Amino acid sequence: MSEQALQTYGAQTAVTPMDLLDRAMQRGMDAEALGKLLELQQRWEADQARKAFVKAMAAFKAEPLKIRKGKHVRFQTQKGVTEYDHATLAQVVDAVVGALSKHGFSHRWETTQQDRLISVTCVITHEMGHSERVTLSAAPDESGGKNSIQAVGSTVTYLQRYTLMAATGLAAHDMDDDGRSAGPVETITAKQIADLEALITEVGADRAAFLKFCKIERLEDMPAAKYASAVKKLEAKRGQ
Repeated sequence: MSEQALQTYGAQTAVTPMDLLDRAMQRGMDAEALGKLLELQQRWEADQARKAFVKAMAAFKAEPLKIRKGKHVRFQTQKGVTEYDHATLAQVVDAVVGALSKHGFSHRWETTQQDRLISVTCVITHEMGHSERVTLSAAPDESGGKNSIQAVGSTVTYLQRYTLMAATGLAAHDMDDDGRSAGPVETITAKQIADLEALITEVGADRAAFLKFCKIERLEDMPAAKYASAVKKLEAKRGQ
């Protein structure tokens, strides 16, 4: 039986695999044709699930969503006092998850660690079964005198927040300041931050010395215009 005939047959009968199996057996369909029918059904179901995901995500994004920045941070740097407000992971989850659920979405995180590189993946799943995911990676956050467990926990929380917002498409307009100055200078993206963290670990660079070279306190403060030169500096370390 041809692919076109299989599609016509599937369109004229019930769409469940069990119905297809029952009718195929009644008509004496051979095993090869039956397998193609089941594959066709599975592809159709996957395509319908993907379309439902896209439609529901569009509806989710069409609704205004405000994330409260309830944590204030203030610290001294070489350039003066830096102050900013940012949303905690709990505030992001409170704001986003309820709205996701309304449109049939759920979320979960997958966390892995290889050597010093921590990777967090946010998986967004629609009730029809289609899932999409975003992964970011970074080294343990050892700032502020954290012990090893606290350093890992800080990075995991940071990446959970960023991956959830990126996976839902909210990062562009609702991402918190998270250490960036209030001035007009454009800073690097969350992905660029994660890439630099990974590169620092990969080439064995001295993180403190690298930050000093870039004249910043944290990677989040790095101007976007300096990203390329920062990568070049780290890559040069690779050959040493």
